[in-house]
Amino acid sequence: MPPKVSVVIPVYNVGKQLEKCLDSVVAQTFPDIEIIVVNDGSTDNSPEIIARYADKDSRIVVIDKSNE
Repeated sequence: MPPKVSVVIPVYNVGKQLEKCLDSVVAQTFPDIEIIVVNDGSTDNSPEIIARYADKDSRIVVIDKSNE
């Protein structure tokens, strides 16, 4: 059964704000949630931050794509 709530976070070179955003979403208490992070070809440290959070939290789904 799919999660009841999906949070989609578009990311493009937002490394400075990304940790605060992910901390906020990960801290949500709603039990049935998935966090979809779409990396749109970031060239800063965003991909490393996303990977670090995804390694710690199985609710995070990462989609990497070329910038459009």
